[in-house]
Amino acid sequence: MTGAAPSPAPVRPAPGGAPGAGPDTIRRIVGGPPAAGRISVARLDGTRTIELRELYERSGRLAHHLRDAHGIGPGDRIGILAANSLEWVLLDLAALRLGAQTAGLEPGKFTPSAELMDRYGLRLLYTDRAAPAGPAEPSADRPAQPSAEQPAPWPPGVLGTDPILGLTEPDGAPDRPLPPVHWGFRDVTTIKFTSGSTGVPKGLGATAGSIDSSLTAVQEIFAHGPGDDLFVFLPLSLLQQRYWVYSALLHGHDVTLTTYEAAFATLRRVRPTVVMGVPAFYESARRQIEGRLRRSTGQDPRRAARALFGDRIRYLWTGSAPASPAVLRFFTDVGLPLFEGYGLNETCIVTKNHPGAHREGSVGRVVRGKEVLIGEDGVISVRSTHPVNNHYAYARPGDSEKVFDAEGTVRTGDLGRLDEDGYLFVRGRADDVIVLDNGKKVIVRPIEELMRADPAVAECVLFSPTQTDLVAVVSPAALPADRAAIAARLAAVNAATGADERISRVLVADPPFSIDNGLLTSQYKPKRPAIAAAHHTPLHDQEAGIHA
Repeated sequence: MTGAAPSPAPVRPAPGGAPGAGPDTIRRIVGGPPAAGRISVARLDGTRTIELRELYERSGRLAHHLRDAHGIGPGDRIGILAANSLEWVLLDLAALRLGAQTAGLEPGKFTPSAELMDRYGLRLLYTDRAAPAGPAEPSADRPAQPSAEQPAPWPPGVLGTDPILGLTEPDGAPDRPLPPVHWGFRDVTTIKFTSGSTGVPKGLGATAGSIDSSLTAVQEIFAHGPGDDLFVFLPLSLLQQRYWVYSALLHGHDVTLTTYEAAFATLRRVRPTVVMGVPAFYESARRQIEGRLRRSTGQDPRRAARALFGDRIRYLWTGSAPASPAVLRFFTDVGLPLFEGYGLNETCIVTKNHPGAHREGSVGRVVRGKEVLIGEDGVISVRSTHPVNNHYAYARPGDSEKVFDAEGTVRTGDLGRLDEDGYLFVRGRADDVIVLDNGKKVIVRPIEELMRADPAVAECVLFSPTQTDLVAVVSPAALPADRAAIAARLAAVNAATGADERISRVLVADPPFSIDNGLLTSQYKPKRPAIAAAHHTPLHDQEAGIHA
């Protein structure tokens, strides 16, 4: 293998660490209230804001309730199945302060049930989902009722999030201290789940050391602090989105939570300095800005961009999926630098472009605590000073061995190269290489990116159902689809590629890919197997689609 300038060899203390040893960031988060900063929850009908000091105090009261009423303590696990909210953050912080684990469960992907609790070893499961209507099972404390249909209570241990804010209100008595808690580098703080782009989500225990390493590396290159407001709209069930709450508690900056659905409506009102997004979000933002420019001839593009994002943006963050070069250049040109990075659920952040070191086309240099290794087959592996883990907690037999070695080094399955200055360039997934019947291996990502560069195309996924040619399934950026623009883009892409890389025809998805129809993950990445299954008939019909 070849590698970037390596990090120090991984140093891993015994489980729990030596006395007094442990991740400094986690110790500081649970150890006392921050001196500054606020947390806001922005919704379509308004914004609620509290000081981070109050958040910390409320989390302590909730921790006492969890301990006194439910016996939650070190090593216990709490599930949270809810949309982004103050209650979500309070539960997460209370668990950290008790030494308990959380399991972030994405709404829509999981349903509250006794089976779910058993599967993931949950002592409690908090949800904002409404209890289902149906015949309630009679029990000693709930006799049978004459009504055939009535609210069916959740099973024991499933609790609603509604009462949480009330439980955290001061009761007039001085707040009691909690028992001291120690997190070791290898202690698991949370179970996080893969996005499920290739099937059933895998569960992975994230260690305190890996969280500490990622938070420290990000702060080193972006220096978030008082005056910053980080805008978070992706689900808090994704651990990295919670990083920005932890960062606020550590460094005294503001953080604003919302949802994807409310993000554009609340951006200008909130006026953040940093937006944490995914490429699909910025593709949509670019289309909105370009729409403003078409409606107002002569408007300054920078002013149009600020009208959408507010007037305080310092930089924009993207990752989780490849960003198209056209989108990256667009935001740079309108004065809102968009920095792409690279990482996986199994590695946390690995590389990042940032104001001090940025190279077009790359996903940045390796951050502190990580080492990138390139195998002879071109596949990227990642070694960490403090690995996320060295196995999945919940997966099919053999899945862990395909990804992790015993020391936690991760074989990513991505193809890449490092340049002479240590910048990483990702070429695509090794398993997304299409082998044609003539033996030619086609890496699909660069071709898909060329198709996505057109404003009429939101997503593009390539297949080769007969192994003789390439067929694209395109998700249109708007309805009705601009088929003329898509056809023109097809011709332009084919003119710019080699004979074996040319697309023979394009299928226009109707309806477009979405999370609701199961064709996008929660991070807005296409689910290739699901897209292939949904378009099986036209993929195999040589007459279907827009032909080159």
